[in-house]
Amino acid sequence: MVLETNLAQYPLVARGKVRDVYGDVFEGVERLLFVATDRISAFDCILPTGIPDKGRVLTQITRFWLDFLRAIVPNHYLSDDTTGLPAEFAGRSMWVRRAEMYPVECVARGYLSGSGWKEYREAGTVCGIALPHGLRESEALPEPIFTPATKAQSGHDENISFERAGAIVGAETAARLRDLTLALYRAASEYARTRGIIIADTKFEFGLIDEQIVLADEVLTPDSSRFWPADQYRPGGPQPSYDKQYVRDYLESLHWNKQPPAPPLPSEVARKTSEKYKEAYRVLTGRGL
Repeated sequence: MVLETNLAQYPLVARGKVRDVYGDVFEGVERLLFVATDRISAFDCILPTGIPDKGRVLTQITRFWLDFLRAIVPNHYLSDDTTGLPAEFAGRSMWVRRAEMYPVECVARGYLSGSGWKEYREAGTVCGIALPHGLRESEALPEPIFTPATKAQSGHDENISFERAGAIVGAETAARLRDLTLALYRAASEYARTRGIIIADTKFEFGLIDEQIVLADEVLTPDSSRFWPADQYRPGGPQPSYDKQYVRDYLESLHWNKQPPAPPLPSEVARKTSEKYKEAYRVLTGRGL
């Protein structure tokens, strides 16, 4: 179990909810080392209990999708060489080129779930986008939609309109990010369905390297997406999932105000969550971790 890393040879750039990020310059290229730990967050709080092998799953799924989606958009990946690093870094780390990141989350939604379902019940919209009447929870949308959000340094990301995203990054760039987001979502969703997984929604991050838009950070992981087993899909309510909804459901059963400090997870919840993450990797890639 790796909950926190410390490297003497590289400066720490950031320590997020899940990833520890280090940086250096190699042969004139500014690069970052992304290390996915076994930390897990829920309701914007980092839990004191880790999920075994979670970091390895996140990194390996991201690597799979970066390769799969490379024909649609380039990405920031350099290598997964961990020579000279501690043994626990293997399988959970990757070197990437440093990108100038756009300050918006690029979310694609193909099904009515989560905060989108809540808004739809109240207003008939998702992130301000009007949808047909009479849709049920977890039902497929008539077509996937792009719902950007601002990146919050702390607390929840804020859903914003496409117009506001354009005001932040420029109208032309916002349109390009929207088109890329939906193209990536469609390609990934079509593939995942052949493996028996529905990708209900997901978020992407993009940046600039040498004036070119690239896909960056984690990609289509159980942390950034809702993965549903297709053979159990029944619209009209919540769905079984491969993501961390199992942890959220446990926390919802407690008398916790969703403010730090977060409560620990029972070992059984942590174990079953780990199994769900590893099963998602196995089903999507056809190979074990």
